Amino acid sequence: MAYPMAAAVLERELVLYRRLWQASLLGSFVMPVLFLLSIGVGVGAYVGTVEGVSYLAWIVPGVLASTAFQIGVGESTYPVLGDFKWVRAYHAMRATQVMPSDMVLGRQAYLVFRALIAVTVFLVVAALFGGVQSWWAPAALPVAALLTVAVAAPVTAFAASIENDSYFALLFRFFMIPATLFSGVFFPLQQLPEVLRWLGYASPLWHAVELCRAATLGLPTEWPIAVHVAYLLLCAGVGLALAVWRFWVRLGD
Repeated sequence: MAYPMAAAVLERELVLYRRLWQASLLGSFVMPVLFLLSIGVGVGAYVGTVEGVSYLAWIVPGVLASTAFQIGVGESTYPVLGDFKWVRAYHAMRATQVMPSDMVLGRQAYLVFRALIAVTVFLVVAALFGGVQSWWAPAALPVAALLTVAVAAPVTAFAASIENDSYFALLFRFFMIPATLFSGVFFPLQQLPEVLRWLGYASPLWHAVELCRAATLGLPTEWPIAVHVAYLLLCAGVGLALAVWRFWVRLGD
């Protein structure tokens, strides 16, 4: 019964999104495209090439992955805490046949849906501007989906564990922003000191950026592809387990 109930949770999220999609339009669609044009085209004219390709083509996979990353993190903070503390939607679900695992899986499926729409639109726009150089580019889409769960699931577990939303400011400042800056999105990770480089290696975003860059440019990754995929799967699996556990604990109070 887990999957039908998870589908019901997904349906609930989609109904809400149908009513509120305009509010996410700027952050999910417009901003990444504007960022691509301003940095990739504008700054790229001064940067020239990076690792043998134009800066526009080099930054496309980084912005694509960071878009999924930001959706996964941002949509797993206030919405999750709100459904526990203020809206109490999860408590209402628990009064039915919906289990905590259904709530988590349904929410993750919704976030994957959100991320895939955003990165697909972004990828099409990037291709129109010449930022895609390989027919393997569509392979970046499942990578973005996996990254979304790899970051959204642990953040969901965190959001289900706190009572004060002020903790999200710490999450954004000490996790989301450093991960975006030190994960090879804007410049090669090899340019960083070794200590900061290992911080990048620990970030799921870097592994996704490497895979997306290999897909859109047709270039080999620094580490084996299997290692990148395994790391993202590990983050997703551990995050899902933690999220389900925290949902059980909180709804059992």
